[in-house]
Amino acid sequence: MLRPGRLSAALAAICTAVLTATLLAGSAAAGEPRSADIPQATSKAAKTPTTKAAGNKVVGYFTEWGIYQRNYHVKNVETSGSAAKLTHINYAFGNVTGGKCAIGDSYADYDKAYDAASSVDGQADTWDAGALRGNFNQLRKLKKLHPGLKVLWSFGGWTWSSGFAEAAKNPAAFAQSCYDLVEDPRWADVFDGIDIDWEYPNACGLTCDTSGKDAFKNLMSAVRAKFGSSNLVTAAITADASSGGKIEAANYAGAAQYVDWYNPMTYDFFGAWAAQGPTAPHSPLNSYNGIPQQGFNTDAAISKLKGLGIPASKLLLGIGFYGRGWSGVTQDAPGGTATGAAPGTYEAGIEDYKVLKGSCPATGTVAGTAYAHCGNQWWSYDTPSTIAGKMNYKQQQGLGGTFFWELSGDTANGELIKSIS
Repeated sequence: MLRPGRLSAALAAICTAVLTATLLAGSAAAGEPRSADIPQATSKAAKTPTTKAAGNKVVGYFTEWGIYQRNYHVKNVETSGSAAKLTHINYAFGNVTGGKCAIGDSYADYDKAYDAASSVDGQADTWDAGALRGNFNQLRKLKKLHPGLKVLWSFGGWTWSSGFAEAAKNPAAFAQSCYDLVEDPRWADVFDGIDIDWEYPNACGLTCDTSGKDAFKNLMSAVRAKFGSSNLVTAAITADASSGGKIEAANYAGAAQYVDWYNPMTYDFFGAWAAQGPTAPHSPLNSYNGIPQQGFNTDAAISKLKGLGIPASKLLLGIGFYGRGWSGVTQDAPGGTATGAAPGTYEAGIEDYKVLKGSCPATGTVAGTAYAHCGNQWWSYDTPSTIAGKMNYKQQQGLGGTFFWELSGDTANGELIKSIS
């Protein structure tokens, strides 16, 4: 995820390039389909009629920093039609520092004043003493328009996960700090629970954690104990199902009893942090011949987590509303060489779906997702068609629903979220 939480592929490149090089050292490697180019392992599940009861949760991340360069505000969630499709919003991100939950951006969160034209309900914010402003007040107004909509405050993410190591030393104190912040009287009515995004317990993300295999379980136990049964408690977790990978590093099965559901981040499997390629789809549904790393696909992650005894109803299917891409690519099919990251609006190697659908339309599909070769650029991303296929998989697997990163990547009329619903 791209954020002060996963903040940048440039930062991610430092850690991930080392991991990728290690993983690939022993194996020479990380539109409509051109099946002749890529022998594909077709997911039988995607073509099987629904046989299990699946959940209908639709959870979208809203980024607090989206109000700046991206000019994406809570009102856009309403005008795009997305609010009517969502069951939950994860507000990203709160910080984790000093072993405690903390405000991420006070101006964006509760201070920015919205005028009538940019406010969800057409009413301007006031400067009255004690008045709530910012994203929190806008979310409050959005919930009034959609009484069934729930909002969770997500803490951590790529950049701010280093704080969990300290939090793991005293889970009860951490949980108390989070509860005090989420339930602050100024905005307690805005939030219906908490989402923990630790990247990654007992493994490496932007920084490496050595808290031990049970640290995540202990932390989530304390959070649930403090927040109680009346609040939602969820967690975004790794989707690395490789042998000896991140799923094995932490006790996700033991912690599952404390969460309402998990959001396995089934995207960002491959990207231009491997600057020379090989090109590969960042969010494959299943494996395919030539995939750079075994275990780096959605079905492998879901299967491994279910194999640990985690109920399917507690697993949501992850979708990226963005693409990842390379430049210097001459080969249309996946597996080509590259010279570096493709240019992006905010960061090299990553771009919103709403841009890519026009700038580099899909030219093929592989492993249940789309790819696009235009000029010397190669991108992979999900389209309404490939998301529909992933929804078939979600139904057949009996998963609890779908979540996505993140709302501002969609078109102004909510093209991708409509394909989820």
